[in-house]
Amino acid sequence: MSFSDPSHTIAQFDLQSGAHVADLGAGSGALTFAASRAVGGAGRVYAIEVQKDLLERLKNSARHERLHNIEALWGDVERVQGTHLKTATLDAAIASNVLFQVEDREGFAKEIARILKPAGKVLLIDWSGSFGGTGPRSDHVVPEQTARLLFEQQGFRFVRSIQAGAHHYGLIFKRT
Repeated sequence: MSFSDPSHTIAQFDLQSGAHVADLGAGSGALTFAASRAVGGAGRVYAIEVQKDLLERLKNSARHERLHNIEALWGDVERVQGTHLKTATLDAAIASNVLFQVEDREGFAKEIARILKPAGKVLLIDWSGSFGGTGPRSDHVVPEQTARLLFEQQGFRFVRSIQAGAHHYGLIFKRT
């Protein structure tokens, strides 16, 4: 499998020192940790995850790595207020390998819009295909154009694409 290096992915997102960021559907925390290092001690990364066992592992890994600017929170990224984050408080959000799993895609995009400050940005990474069992089932894949339209309909402006590995697309949007 050809997945992109988390540090390279986050470098393309250009997070600023001191930024407040949410990693939505943080999973094992690879992008959370890269974002934590990018925003530094003055920044904050909220790792939002619905699976409690993954949250515990993420918390332990963050402690082990001495990354003290990470706050791991249980949350449901599919519904408005589901992340438990305050409205318009974040500079950026990351959603990697989440969109294909989300049932309420519109609710997901609305929640991201809610938590971001005006002009906040989002990095969306998702599977570009099914790849014979490597990725999600083909009927769960969200094509890049569909993802782009979803976010544009929620008031985001497409900024640019990034390199996200051989089996993924990466899109950066800005809240307008």
